[in-house]
Amino acid sequence: MPNFCAAPNCTRKSTQSDLAFFRFPRDPERCRLWVENCRRADLEVKTSDQLNKHYRLCAKHFDPAMVCKTSPYRTVLKDTAIPTIFDLTSHLKNPHSRHRKRIKELTEEDIRRIKERRLASSIEQLHSKKDIEATEGQDAAEEEIKLSPEEKEFRDYLRSLFEIVFMLGKQNIPLETNVPEGLERDPSNFQALLEYRINAGDEALRRRFEATAVNVEYLSTAQQSQLLDVCEGTVREEILMEVRESRFFSLVTGDLVEFAGERHLPLSLRFVDQSNTLREEFLDFLPFEGDEASLVERLETQVTDGWGLRMEDCRGQAHVATGTFATKMKAVAVGLMGKYPMAMHTPCSTCALNIHLANSLPFPSVQVVMATLRKIGIFFKQSPSLQAELEKAISVYHQGNYEKATELKEACSSNWTVQHNVFELTVDLLESLLLCMDCIRDNENVKFPDAMTGVAYSIAETLADFEFIVTLVILKNALSFTRAFGKNLQGEALDVFFAANSLTAVLHSLNEVFDNIEVYHEFWFEEAVNLAGTMEIPVKVPRLFLRKHRSPDPGEIPPETYFKEYVTVPVIRGIIDEVDDIFSQSNLKALKCLSLVPAIMGQMKFNTSEENHADVYRKDLPNPDTLPAELHCWKIKWKHRSKEVRLPSTIHETLQLSDVKFFPNVNCFLKVLTTLPVLMLEDSGSSETSRKRLQTYLSDTPIKHRCKSLAVLHINSHVKHDLDVMVDKYCRLYPEDEPEPEPEISTVVI
Repeated sequence: MPNFCAAPNCTRKSTQSDLAFFRFPRDPERCRLWVENCRRADLEVKTSDQLNKHYRLCAKHFDPAMVCKTSPYRTVLKDTAIPTIFDLTSHLKNPHSRHRKRIKELTEEDIRRIKERRLASSIEQLHSKKDIEATEGQDAAEEEIKLSPEEKEFRDYLRSLFEIVFMLGKQNIPLETNVPEGLERDPSNFQALLEYRINAGDEALRRRFEATAVNVEYLSTAQQSQLLDVCEGTVREEILMEVRESRFFSLVTGDLVEFAGERHLPLSLRFVDQSNTLREEFLDFLPFEGDEASLVERLETQVTDGWGLRMEDCRGQAHVATGTFATKMKAVAVGLMGKYPMAMHTPCSTCALNIHLANSLPFPSVQVVMATLRKIGIFFKQSPSLQAELEKAISVYHQGNYEKATELKEACSSNWTVQHNVFELTVDLLESLLLCMDCIRDNENVKFPDAMTGVAYSIAETLADFEFIVTLVILKNALSFTRAFGKNLQGEALDVFFAANSLTAVLHSLNEVFDNIEVYHEFWFEEAVNLAGTMEIPVKVPRLFLRKHRSPDPGEIPPETYFKEYVTVPVIRGIIDEVDDIFSQSNLKALKCLSLVPAIMGQMKFNTSEENHADVYRKDLPNPDTLPAELHCWKIKWKHRSKEVRLPSTIHETLQLSDVKFFPNVNCFLKVLTTLPVLMLEDSGSSETSRKRLQTYLSDTPIKHRCKSLAVLHINSHVKHDLDVMVDKYCRLYPEDEPEPEPEISTVVI
């Protein structure tokens, strides 16, 4: 329905013009002023609510300075806007025309009152403008008075120091130089950069250090630490401000990192920023000390007291862990969920599900397999010649099957040790891997350094052990039931939705295997024996088991029985328990709510039941009582769209829609849902995640050169920073470092 302008002698309507039309304000006083300026007597008897609902004024009746165009599609008025531009005389030229909008004739009293009001308004605006200018001038003067020349010089000096610290962090340059013991130590990297800046003309640094001896360090270790703390805290606060604005977040931890001989836990947060983009940002390293209960308490304290967030707003947690550390982090996740049930424990989208499941199994033989796979992955990244040696070994073993050899070479060309099918691929590559390691260890042409040959020898010894082979084969077959499920979890929103609905079938298959473990183990053990036979590896019970049980006869317990009781049965039971734990009913309900994404609605022929699962986040919604009606409208909107409108296929695309704000419950629901760590970072193709930046830092920086604060600066080098804010913060935290103004010296003339 078109909007008509309520001003006298104005015939504009919204269908004939691109002009913006504005409602009468609800505020009674402002509304009275609008009506008074319109000069329409028929409007004076109406209430402000009636006028707001039924009457509009077009933009032509407002001073252009009062109209703000916030976007190509949105125009708004300033809060103090009053219409002042009206045509009150054109109707006099045609006295016989009909006027529906009759103009009120002003009395002398009306004219006097309007003049007084306009005069008072002008005086008030003038006084307000003078007050603002006076206040700004006074503040500027006070600032100038407050800072003495020494203090200004000191602040310039601090700015230069912070610039150097940020450059060190961004470029990943350690503070200290790498000098072998016994040699004369050069100046530290920090001091060398200070000298470079001074020689390049930095007057603030030159004046500060011109009286310092050349062989004296410009800044003590304590002062450097203070600078790093301020830089680190300022960058972290920039990220936390965005997290607080978004409210909901998820906690993601990584594998342990070593700093100065101590182990630390990397902490990251997932949240949706104000542009409705999902982000994962690295925040800090937490000392990994004490038992599970103390870790839970320390983690909770860090989030609440350290970062100023509420754990009640945490909607997910994921812990990427390996070895015995994985068992400890699982207990930490259970402890956090005990206190905060909405902090759902899920797998992390950056880690393949099958690798997560294998890492969670606390059995020595399984952990040996996983540690060996990680070692192999790191080993082949060291040099292209190592990868070439592996491809050569593949060609030798598959001389008569060119297609198989080509397939294996392509599969192991990059990061194959972290893929969903890593166990299947390792079984296919096992013979080639052993041949490759033996060739590198022999090093006939002296192509490889001793360090590489030593690692190759260690890997070859593990690969040639029957316990490794049988455990690898059991993992391959047991995790084949979850491989497709896990791959879908790392896919698009539609894949994740179908994965959530297929979990029942996955668990049914695993339980069927457990119920018939005798039959399945027989086939799996036979496969392992055949593979060991082709590699000429003897089938036997592990020596460590025999020594522990003091059994002099290796044949006392058959290998098939041993591996069934100590590997197959525990592995299947552990996988079932872990899948049950990380895909609880609440987790599944949340994932099934992905049907709110329009493309999934369309795939399901708009026959979805979001309301049945929406109770998991009902308390987070702005208007939970209107949720059923809103969901119905949301479904109708997309079901009856025009043919040329494409259905958004991801949460990110849906949140970018301009009209999603008219569905506040759906908007909030999608923002909370997308923070779950199990969902893929949809924008990861164009921007690196914090995990990748962290891994780059760890791989490029030797342990002895690692610094926690510099690591935070390097990983978050993309975060904006304000040097003046850092200078102010440093002056507040360490006031004793500020120079005292020199007393004025009075001269006496005799």
